[in-house]
Amino acid sequence: MGMQGMVEHFIRLSPRNILLVALTLLAAYHLWLLMQKWLNTGNLPGPFPWPIIGNAPQLGSTPHLFFTRMAQKYGNIFQIKLGSRTVVVLNGDTIKEALVKKGVDFAGRPDFTSFKFVSNGKSMAFGDYNKWWRVHRRVAHSTVRAFSAGKIETKKAFENHAISEIEELLRVFLKKTAEEGYFVPHQYLVISTANIMSAVCFGGRYTYDDKEFQQVVGRNDKFTRTVGAGSMVDVMPWLQYFPNPIKTLFEQFRELNSEFHDFIMGKVIEHRKTIEPGIIRDMTDACIQALDKGISGSVGVELGKDYVSPTISDIFGASQDTLSTSLQWITLILMRYPEIQKRLQDEVAQVVHRTQLPTIEDQARLPYVMAFIYENTVVFVNQWSSNHDPDKWTQPEVFDPLRFLDKNGALDKDRTSSVLIFSVGKRRCIGEDLSRMHLFLFTAAMVHQCEFKPDPSCPLTMDCDYGLSLKPRLYRMAVSLRDNLDLLNSVGLPQADQPAENN
Repeated sequence: MGMQGMVEHFIRLSPRNILLVALTLLAAYHLWLLMQKWLNTGNLPGPFPWPIIGNAPQLGSTPHLFFTRMAQKYGNIFQIKLGSRTVVVLNGDTIKEALVKKGVDFAGRPDFTSFKFVSNGKSMAFGDYNKWWRVHRRVAHSTVRAFSAGKIETKKAFENHAISEIEELLRVFLKKTAEEGYFVPHQYLVISTANIMSAVCFGGRYTYDDKEFQQVVGRNDKFTRTVGAGSMVDVMPWLQYFPNPIKTLFEQFRELNSEFHDFIMGKVIEHRKTIEPGIIRDMTDACIQALDKGISGSVGVELGKDYVSPTISDIFGASQDTLSTSLQWITLILMRYPEIQKRLQDEVAQVVHRTQLPTIEDQARLPYVMAFIYENTVVFVNQWSSNHDPDKWTQPEVFDPLRFLDKNGALDKDRTSSVLIFSVGKRRCIGEDLSRMHLFLFTAAMVHQCEFKPDPSCPLTMDCDYGLSLKPRLYRMAVSLRDNLDLLNSVGLPQADQPAENN
């Protein structure tokens, strides 16, 4: 068929077929351009991306495992395509090297659509690295440090809040065991964690059945389910402009952020009504007194009162997800490895008398407890490969706290420093000290007081769901006391059963 015949044949096609041909040619041309760019511009190695969607479908429900497979094939530094965005993926030791040696270069954040809805775009956690961010972090870090390692009295106050809430959580566990035999603990772990941070941030706690507080902590799971939709819209923004499941989830993500912002703003407003000069009751007071008068950085940089709410949002919100998830893994591991649970109980028993509760001062004398926490640490997706690198760790897939003890049974600080728990570099977690204290007190107090047993009808699994962190699947457990209620009854809640705003 000559050129004239091809033209005549094309003209006789229906409009629908002409459109189909045009779209096919457009897609083929786009694919050809993509291949030329991929093959000829000296890009980093990586899997071939599909037009429009890139490598997004290949990530699946466990992106960290996909990254590990790709690292084995392409090396510790490779690239993928997510929608229209090119993403460089770091694995293994390259993560620490990038975050520490080139900290400024890797401290930024992309201009993702979803980040604009977190704290109305003023979040420090999701904000880009610049002059304003450095001042914001300085304020937030000094506030958190003042309530953790900065002063002995505030450190002790946090310890009292934590141990009281842990003991109240244990009472809830015992009650649910008596009522149901085996129960799902996840919701109560989230509430307990949020209550500790509520006391530190807002000056008081909530009862477990308080409706407002249940809504606040309930958003934690909803946020986890919708944050993935935010990620999809970030790399494929066109998904938000027509009806589809991702658009629906993304709208829920926006609503959740708006509701959480309103909750925190309400706390700030209440505090401003009752705050007294020179008296700091909690972190919200500290932020108000620092930011309401203005904090200056370099020339032209000043943060004011509109940054109080975003700062508290970052501190209170981040702890709910990461710490409560850590506690879920801890209780799961205690049941999955009963011999480890027994060894933890034995070590704590040698240090802490049965008539007392563990304290922060006991930490140095409980190296196996600390080794257990390091081995059990929840990791973010980009850190997973470093903490499971077979070149660094012997049998990384095996749960073994002993890898963090030296030949004398003491905690090996060289080994523990190799674990990326709270990240490193410019973005290192500002709540590291509080988190370490919380995890230690929870683990030590729980194994000191009780025993965890799994539901034999629901086999335990290490499978997890992907979100901001890797969350264990729901499991059921029963809790029993090792002694009696006498010690529990001697522990009182600092401000029992009162909403935070009324304290």
